[in-house]
Amino acid sequence: MQLTDDADFFPEWRSPQASLSPLEQQLLDRVKQNFQTLLEDPPLLEDGVKMVVLAPLLDLAGFYQKPFRIQTESRIEITAEDQGAIVRGRIDVLVLHDRLWVLVIESKRSDFSALRAIPQALAYLLANPQGDRPSYGLITTGNEFLFLKTDGTAKRYANSRLFSLLNPGNELYDVLQILRALGTTLQPARS
Repeated sequence: MQLTDDADFFPEWRSPQASLSPLEQQLLDRVKQNFQTLLEDPPLLEDGVKMVVLAPLLDLAGFYQKPFRIQTESRIEITAEDQGAIVRGRIDVLVLHDRLWVLVIESKRSDFSALRAIPQALAYLLANPQGDRPSYGLITTGNEFLFLKTDGTAKRYANSRLFSLLNPGNELYDVLQILRALGTTLQPARS
Protein backbone atom coordinates (compact mmCIF):
# COMPACT_ATOMS: atom_id res chain seq x y z
CA MET A 1 0.00 0.00 0.00
CA GLN A 2 1.12 3.51 -0.73
CA LEU A 3 0.71 6.40 1.71
CA THR A 4 -1.00 9.35 0.03
CA ASP A 5 -0.79 12.99 1.07
CA ASP A 6 -3.83 13.91 -1.04
CA ALA A 7 -6.05 15.96 1.34
CA ASP A 8 -9.13 14.94 -0.67
CA PHE A 9 -8.48 11.25 -0.01
CA PHE A 10 -9.26 11.40 3.74
CA PRO A 11 -11.34 14.52 4.46
CA GLU A 12 -13.51 12.74 7.04
CA TRP A 13 -11.16 13.47 9.93
CA ARG A 14 -11.00 17.17 9.04
CA SER A 15 -14.72 17.80 8.56
CA PRO A 16 -16.33 20.39 10.82
CA GLN A 17 -18.06 18.65 13.67
CA ALA A 18 -20.98 19.50 15.88
CA SER A 19 -19.89 20.88 19.22
CA LEU A 20 -19.91 18.73 22.32
CA SER A 21 -22.22 19.41 25.23
CA PRO A 22 -20.75 20.62 28.53
CA LEU A 23 -21.58 17.21 30.05
CA GLU A 24 -19.74 15.38 27.25
CA GLN A 25 -16.72 17.64 27.73
CA GLN A 26 -16.82 16.97 31.47
CA LEU A 27 -16.92 13.20 30.86
CA LEU A 28 -13.99 13.40 28.42
CA ASP A 29 -12.03 15.51 30.89
CA ARG A 30 -12.59 12.76 33.44
CA VAL A 31 -11.41 10.09 30.98
CA LYS A 32 -8.22 12.10 30.41
CA GLN A 33 -7.74 12.54 34.17
CA ASN A 34 -8.31 8.81 34.79
CA PHE A 35 -5.75 7.94 32.12
CA GLN A 36 -3.18 10.33 33.56
CA THR A 37 -3.75 8.96 37.07
CA LEU A 38 -3.20 5.40 35.88
CA LEU A 39 0.02 6.44 34.14
CA GLU A 40 1.52 7.15 37.54
CA ASP A 41 2.14 3.37 37.72
CA PRO A 42 3.31 2.65 34.15
CA PRO A 43 2.80 1.03 31.83
CA LEU A 44 -0.94 0.96 31.30
CA LEU A 45 -1.43 -2.28 29.37
CA GLU A 46 -3.67 -2.79 26.35
CA ASP A 47 -6.70 -4.03 28.31
CA GLY A 48 -6.43 -1.01 30.62
CA VAL A 49 -6.35 1.33 27.61
CA LYS A 50 -9.49 -0.33 26.24
CA MET A 51 -11.29 -0.09 29.58
CA VAL A 52 -10.27 3.41 30.71
CA VAL A 53 -10.15 5.32 27.43
CA LEU A 54 -11.66 3.38 24.55
CA ALA A 55 -14.85 2.08 26.20
CA PRO A 56 -16.08 5.56 27.24
CA LEU A 57 -15.28 6.95 23.77
CA LEU A 58 -17.23 4.19 22.03
CA ASP A 59 -20.16 4.80 24.39
CA LEU A 60 -20.21 8.56 23.80
CA ALA A 61 -19.87 8.00 20.03
CA GLY A 62 -23.03 5.86 20.12
CA PHE A 63 -21.36 2.65 18.94
CA TYR A 64 -23.00 0.54 21.68
CA GLN A 65 -26.45 1.46 20.33
CA LYS A 66 -28.37 0.25 17.28
CA PRO A 67 -27.72 0.27 14.36
CA PHE A 68 -24.14 -0.58 15.43
CA ARG A 69 -22.69 -3.76 16.90
CA ILE A 70 -19.35 -4.32 18.58
CA GLN A 71 -17.20 -7.41 18.14
CA THR A 72 -14.05 -7.86 20.18
CA GLU A 73 -11.01 -9.95 19.37
CA SER A 74 -12.25 -10.73 15.85
CA ARG A 75 -9.88 -13.23 14.23
CA ILE A 76 -8.59 -12.40 10.75
CA GLU A 77 -6.27 -14.05 8.26
CA ILE A 78 -4.73 -12.46 5.18
CA THR A 79 -2.68 -14.24 2.54
CA ALA A 80 -0.30 -12.17 0.39
CA GLU A 81 -0.33 -14.19 -2.82
CA ASP A 82 2.71 -12.64 -4.46
CA GLN A 83 4.92 -13.16 -1.41
CA GLY A 84 3.30 -16.27 0.04
CA ALA A 85 2.96 -14.59 3.44
CA ILE A 86 0.08 -15.25 5.79
CA VAL A 87 -0.82 -12.64 8.39
CA ARG A 88 -2.97 -13.76 11.29
CA GLY A 89 -4.24 -11.62 14.10
CA ARG A 90 -7.12 -10.40 16.18
CA ILE A 91 -8.81 -7.05 15.74
CA ASP A 92 -9.23 -5.54 19.21
CA VAL A 93 -12.59 -3.90 18.49
CA LEU A 94 -14.65 -4.03 15.31
CA VAL A 95 -17.64 -1.70 14.91
CA LEU A 96 -20.23 -3.10 12.52
CA HIS A 97 -23.42 -1.85 10.90
CA ASP A 98 -25.35 -4.90 9.76
CA ARG A 99 -22.45 -6.94 8.36
CA LEU A 100 -20.52 -3.97 7.05
CA TRP A 101 -17.35 -2.89 8.82
CA VAL A 102 -17.57 0.68 10.07
CA LEU A 103 -14.37 0.96 12.09
CA VAL A 104 -11.42 -1.27 13.01
CA ILE A 105 -9.75 -0.33 16.31
CA GLU A 106 -6.31 -1.47 17.37
CA SER A 107 -5.27 -0.58 20.90
CA LYS A 108 -1.77 -0.79 22.33
CA ARG A 109 -0.22 -0.34 25.75
CA SER A 110 0.45 3.24 26.85
CA ASP A 111 4.21 3.15 26.34
CA PHE A 112 3.88 1.92 22.74
CA SER A 113 4.01 4.34 19.78
CA ALA A 114 0.80 4.46 17.76
CA LEU A 115 2.94 4.85 14.65
CA ARG A 116 4.43 1.38 15.13
CA ALA A 117 0.94 -0.14 14.90
CA ILE A 118 0.18 1.26 11.43
CA PRO A 119 1.27 -1.91 9.51
CA GLN A 120 -0.81 -4.14 11.79
CA ALA A 121 -3.88 -1.90 11.49
CA LEU A 122 -3.50 -1.72 7.70
CA ALA A 123 -3.32 -5.52 7.53
CA TYR A 124 -6.59 -5.70 9.46
CA LEU A 125 -8.19 -3.12 7.18
CA LEU A 126 -7.19 -5.22 4.17
CA ALA A 127 -9.19 -8.11 5.64
CA ASN A 128 -12.44 -6.15 5.30
CA PRO A 129 -14.82 -8.43 3.39
CA GLN A 130 -16.28 -5.35 1.67
CA GLY A 131 -13.02 -4.72 -0.16
CA ASP A 132 -14.69 -2.46 -2.71
CA ARG A 133 -15.45 0.14 -0.01
CA PRO A 134 -13.09 2.43 1.88
CA SER A 135 -12.10 1.13 5.31
CA TYR A 136 -11.43 3.16 8.44
CA GLY A 137 -9.33 2.39 11.45
CA LEU A 138 -8.25 3.89 14.75
CA ILE A 139 -5.02 3.15 16.57
CA THR A 140 -4.86 4.18 20.21
CA THR A 141 -2.43 3.85 23.07
CA GLY A 142 -4.79 5.72 25.38
CA ASN A 143 -2.50 8.72 25.02
CA GLU A 144 -2.17 8.79 21.22
CA PHE A 145 -4.91 8.46 18.61
CA LEU A 146 -4.37 8.01 14.88
CA PHE A 147 -7.15 7.49 12.32
CA LEU A 148 -6.50 5.57 9.07
CA LYS A 149 -8.35 5.20 5.80
CA THR A 150 -7.72 2.73 2.98
CA ASP A 151 -9.32 2.90 -0.43
CA GLY A 152 -11.42 0.11 -1.86
CA THR A 153 -8.56 -1.06 -4.09
CA ALA A 154 -6.13 -1.66 -1.18
CA LYS A 155 -3.53 0.41 -3.01
CA ARG A 156 -3.59 3.67 -1.02
CA TYR A 157 -3.99 4.77 2.55
CA ALA A 158 -3.84 8.00 4.52
CA ASN A 159 -3.77 8.94 8.16
CA SER A 160 -5.04 11.80 10.27
CA ARG A 161 -2.75 13.89 12.36
CA LEU A 162 -1.66 12.30 15.62
CA PHE A 163 -3.92 13.34 18.50
CA SER A 164 -2.33 13.22 21.95
CA LEU A 165 -3.43 13.72 25.53
CA LEU A 166 -0.04 15.35 26.14
CA ASN A 167 -1.09 18.34 24.04
CA PRO A 168 -2.71 21.32 25.77
CA GLY A 169 -6.47 21.07 26.17
CA ASN A 170 -8.25 17.79 25.67
CA GLU A 171 -7.89 16.25 22.22
CA LEU A 172 -10.40 13.58 23.19
CA TYR A 173 -12.96 16.19 22.11
CA ASP A 174 -11.61 15.95 18.55
CA VAL A 175 -11.35 12.16 18.68
CA LEU A 176 -14.98 11.82 19.76
CA GLN A 177 -16.18 14.20 17.06
CA ILE A 178 -14.31 12.21 14.40
CA LEU A 179 -15.72 8.91 15.71
CA ARG A 180 -19.23 10.35 15.54
CA ALA A 181 -18.66 11.69 12.05
CA LEU A 182 -17.42 8.31 10.84
CA GLY A 183 -20.39 6.56 12.44
CA THR A 184 -22.80 8.97 10.76
CA THR A 185 -21.24 9.08 7.30
CA LEU A 186 -20.39 5.39 7.08
CA GLN A 187 -23.79 3.95 7.76
CA PRO A 188 -24.53 2.22 4.49
CA ALA A 189 -27.53 3.29 2.48
CA ARG A 190 -30.43 0.89 2.79
CA SER A 191 -31.39 -0.83 -0.44
